[in-house]
Amino acid sequence: MFGYTGKILHVNLTDHTLEIEEPPESFYRDYIGGSLMGLYYLWKHSPAEIDALDSRNTLTFALAGPVGLPVSGQSRCTATCKSPTTGGVADSQAGGFWPAELKFAGFDAIVIHGASDTPVYLSIIDGEPKLHDAAHLWGKTTLDVDETLKEELNDKKIEIAQIGISGEKLANFAAVMNMSNRAWGRTGIGAVMGSKKLKAIVVRGSQKVEAADKKAVLALSKQGAKDLEPSGMARFGKYGTAGSVMGQQGGGGLPSYNWSSGVMETLEEAEAISGERLYDEILAGAAEEKQDRKGRDTCYACIVRCKRVVENEWRENPLIPEYGGPEYETIATFGSYCGVSDLHAVTYANQLCNEYGVDTISCGATISWAMECYENGVITKEDTGGIELNFGNAEAMIEMLKLTLNREGFGDVLAEGSAKAADRLGKGHEYLLTVKGQELPAHMPHVKRSLGLIYATNPFGADHQSSDHDPVYHPKLYEGKPGRPGYKKFLEPLGLTRPQHPKVLNEEKVEFALKTQYTFSAADTISVCQFVYGSSWQLYGPQDMANLMEMATGWDMSVDDIQEIGRKRLNLMRAYNAREGLTRDDDTLPRKLLTKALKGGRSDGIMIEEEELENAKNSYFEQAGWDQVTGNPTRATLEAVDLGWVADDLGL
Repeated sequence: MFGYTGKILHVNLTDHTLEIEEPPESFYRDYIGGSLMGLYYLWKHSPAEIDALDSRNTLTFALAGPVGLPVSGQSRCTATCKSPTTGGVADSQAGGFWPAELKFAGFDAIVIHGASDTPVYLSIIDGEPKLHDAAHLWGKTTLDVDETLKEELNDKKIEIAQIGISGEKLANFAAVMNMSNRAWGRTGIGAVMGSKKLKAIVVRGSQKVEAADKKAVLALSKQGAKDLEPSGMARFGKYGTAGSVMGQQGGGGLPSYNWSSGVMETLEEAEAISGERLYDEILAGAAEEKQDRKGRDTCYACIVRCKRVVENEWRENPLIPEYGGPEYETIATFGSYCGVSDLHAVTYANQLCNEYGVDTISCGATISWAMECYENGVITKEDTGGIELNFGNAEAMIEMLKLTLNREGFGDVLAEGSAKAADRLGKGHEYLLTVKGQELPAHMPHVKRSLGLIYATNPFGADHQSSDHDPVYHPKLYEGKPGRPGYKKFLEPLGLTRPQHPKVLNEEKVEFALKTQYTFSAADTISVCQFVYGSSWQLYGPQDMANLMEMATGWDMSVDDIQEIGRKRLNLMRAYNAREGLTRDDDTLPRKLLTKALKGGRSDGIMIEEEELENAKNSYFEQAGWDQVTGNPTRATLEAVDLGWVADDLGL
C-alpha cells in the first residue's frame, strides 16, 4: 500500500498495554486518515454522552497518505476526541515536523484509550512504541520538556507533542503543542490529554514514505516553488497571517473591544500591532538587514515558510525565539479584542500561551470578555484581586493571563473559558462571544456574511478555517487581473460560477459556504495545510489536492472525490454531535452579535440579522441533506456517504 505505513498504534493507558493494528487497504480507502479516521475511532471506542474528561474518551492523532512526502503543505495531523469546550466533537490540526516524523516512525495514527494513574509519556522510535514514567516532566513548561527529553533520549532530532502546565490543570482551552510553538489549539484537546495524565508523545524514525508516483510528487513540488512569487504566497510567507491586520482594519473587520467595534479607535493603534510592524521590529534578525528568510520557520518540506520567529523583550521579559511569534488570530485576541496596541505585550502573551500550552484564540477572547464585564461593572476589582482589567491595559492583560495559565485567583475562573466562567459566576452572559461554548476567532461575519452561517453550524464551534471567506467570491477577486490569477480557477471546479458581494447571504452564497466547507473538511482528512491547498490561497487548489492524493496512494482521485471525502467527514461530525445530544438549537450565534450594532469604521451600525441567519440555515440544511428541525443528517444522506452503520447506531 502506497502512502501509508499500514499500522495504527493503540495505547491503553489504564493498563499500560500497546497493540498494533494493521487494517486492510479498504479501511484506508473508507476513512482516508486525519479527521475522518479519528472520528471513526472516537465513535467506535467512546460510549455516548460521557463527560469529555472521562477516561473512556478516546483521543486520536491521525495522518493521511501524503504526509511525509517532499512537497509543500503536507505535514499536518488531526487530533480528535470529545470536546470539554462544546460537549460535541473536538477536532484540531497542527503542522510542524511532528506529523511527518510520526509517519517516519512507522505509524499512520495513534489511538489513546483509558487514563493512567500517574504521569507517563509515550515514545515511538523506529517503529518501537514504549511508555515511560513522566513524573519528572509534570509541572514543566513546554520548552523545558523539549530540552529534557532530547537530553534524556540522547537525540536532538526527536519531535515532541505535549501538554503544558495548563493542560495538566485541565484548563478548558488547553492545547497540545509541538516544537513549543505549533498547537492543536482549539476545542480543549490538551485538557483531555491532561486528564489521561499523558504528558508527551515522542516520535522519531527513518522509514520512508513510498509514493505511488514519485516523479509526479517531485513535479508538483517544483511547480509550487515556481508559483510561489506570482501566486502571492511569497508575501504570505514574509508577513504570515499577521499581514492581514491592516486589511481587516480598513474593511471594518478587525474585532476590537470584545467585538463592540470592527476597528481599533485609531489607525495608529492598528498599525502598531500589524504584521508589517511585527516584521520590522520583532522578528528575529529585525535589527539586521532583512533577508528573505529572517525571522521565519517552516513545516516539513514546505517552501512557504510562514511561521513567525521573534526575538526582543517586553518589560525586561525576553521574547524567546523557540516559542515562535503571534499569528493574526493571536494579535487580534490579545491585541484588538482587548484594546491593546502594544505589540511587544501581545507577543509576550503569545509566548506565555505556548509555554503553558493553551489556545491563544479562546484564552485571549476569554480575557477580553472579562474586560468588557469589568468595564460594565459586572465584575469588580474585588473579583479580579485588585487588577484593573480595563480595555487597553496591557499590564493587566498579562497579569490576568498569568493567573489564568496557572489557575490562580480569578484566573481559575477564566481557565474554564468565557461561557463556563459566566455560568460559574452567574453573570456576564450578554457579553459572551461563543458558539457551542467555544470563543469566536477573529474574522467578523458582519463583513463576511457566509462566515456567520459556518460559525453557527460548524460541528466543533465557531472556526475560521472550516470554509472559504466571502471576499474570494467577490466578482473582482473571482475573475482576477493580468499578472494575478483570480479565485475562479479553484472555485469553478466546485460548481461555483456566480460570484457575490461579501455582505450578501443568499442561496448562492450558502452553496459557496457549504461546498468550500467540504473542501476544507477534505483537507483536514487528507492532512494537508489549508493555507497551501485551500482556495483562499493560491499555491495549490482542490485539483492539486486530488492529484497529490492520487500520487501518494495510486487511487483514482478527482475534485468530486475530494468533495465527497469532505462531505463524509462533515456528516460523521454532525452525526456524532447528534449522538451526544446537540441539535439545531445549538447552531446559533452569540446574542451580542444579533442585538448590538458595531461602532466605528466601515462596519459602523452593522448587526447580524437573526431572520437572515435562520433563512440561511434552512437553505444550508436542505442543501446538505439534513433534517430541518434537528439539523442532523438523515438516514438517506448518511447512506449516500457510506455511513449507513452510523444511521443504524442512531436508530434512524
